[in-house]
Amino acid sequence: MNDSIQIIPLANLAIVFIPVIAVLIIYIKWAMDVKDASYSIARMLLQLTIIGYLLGFILNTESGWVLFGVLCVMLFASSWIALRTVKKERVHLLGLSLLSILVGSISILLLIMLGVLDLNPWYEPRYMIPLGGMLLASAMNCISLSVDRLFSELKGNVPYAEARNRAFQAALIPVVNSLFAVGLVTLPGMMTGQILSGVDPLIAARYQIMVMCMIFGSAGFTTACFLLLCERKMKKIHSQ
Repeated sequence: MNDSIQIIPLANLAIVFIPVIAVLIIYIKWAMDVKDASYSIARMLLQLTIIGYLLGFILNTESGWVLFGVLCVMLFASSWIALRTVKKERVHLLGLSLLSILVGSISILLLIMLGVLDLNPWYEPRYMIPLGGMLLASAMNCISLSVDRLFSELKGNVPYAEARNRAFQAALIPVVNSLFAVGLVTLPGMMTGQILSGVDPLIAARYQIMVMCMIFGSAGFTTACFLLLCERKMKKIHSQ
């Protein structure tokens, strides 16, 4: 199997922005606010360019403190972004978001690093940073979906227990859908990357099973933790 990965020239990479521009035009034509989408694309470009330079240092570091600092930044950023749809209550719910992601994601990351993978050292950066990023991204999306649905249900005077259950179910829809589709509709990022790098597909499948299970567990634990923690605060917000 060919273990080389083709380098994409910048001129070729520019082609992928054709559909991106087309979607932004749809925003404008349909009189929708295009600022948020445009800003997100600009941030993506800047963030990936910067991390491309930084990863060379991060992935080769032998310092656990450097990794701890990187994970802290990722944890805070994911907790903040998760509350983007409820900007008025963002500051009040940030602590709960942080704690929920810490409990639901970092604990599972430690389980994977210490129990599933046999690494030396156990905090091997090439594994910890990508896997941690996957977990934090999933937890972030689930909190975002759950808090948005929770607010919507509470505004409709739905009892909190029922609103919580609906929010939990709605938050996990993308994760459950991905479980249904994996291997049948799509090959996820980690598996695709490993196959492109020349890894045996059966070995890549094992890693992907690990990833899908850890994401499902993290999404469920994080969302449940957040919804349980914020019950009193949400009732207070909606009683004002």
